[in-house]
Amino acid sequence: MSGVDRGLLDKSEEPAAQHETDPTRRDYLFHLGVGVVSVTSVLLAIPLVGFVCSGFVQGPVNKWISLGVLDSFPEQITRLATFRNPFTRPWDGQTGNIPVWVRRIAGSDFQVFAINCAHLGCPVRWFQESGLFLCPCHGGVYYADGSRAAGPPPRGLFQYKYKIEKDQLWIWGGEMPTLANPV
Repeated sequence: MSGVDRGLLDKSEEPAAQHETDPTRRDYLFHLGVGVVSVTSVLLAIPLVGFVCSGFVQGPVNKWISLGVLDSFPEQITRLATFRNPFTRPWDGQTGNIPVWVRRIAGSDFQVFAINCAHLGCPVRWFQESGLFLCPCHGGVYYADGSRAAGPPPRGLFQYKYKIEKDQLWIWGGEMPTLANPV
């Protein structure tokens, strides 16, 4: 090798050896950045993993829920009733109360409708004078039996399963009214 090549070689080896022994500010900041990103990633992953795994840990939340005594629902009258959603947390407050329309046809024959319109889920209102449920959002209209009368809804109102036990009206709560539910 010539003297010129040997001088270049010696200079290039010198900073590499010095670099391995003495950390620079760039190395320090790089390792600090990797550490911060790692900790942040773990902290963000914890709730996501909890959300994904929660469906496997918690069993079904559907259960029979009492709406009240039979005498509080007169025949041929549709009334608003509420129940506590079985899938609530302590911080849910009033949003854990689910309203339903209860129609007592005769004796122990009932219809219990979800308050949500089958179109986009807006709350329907019952008008006794006309005998219709009306949706204020997009003009959906339902007959007293919950079947679709007019407007954009693709089907009638969602109905809850019910039973009568010990002079109480019970519904099968915890289901979300969606178009996937049978009519």
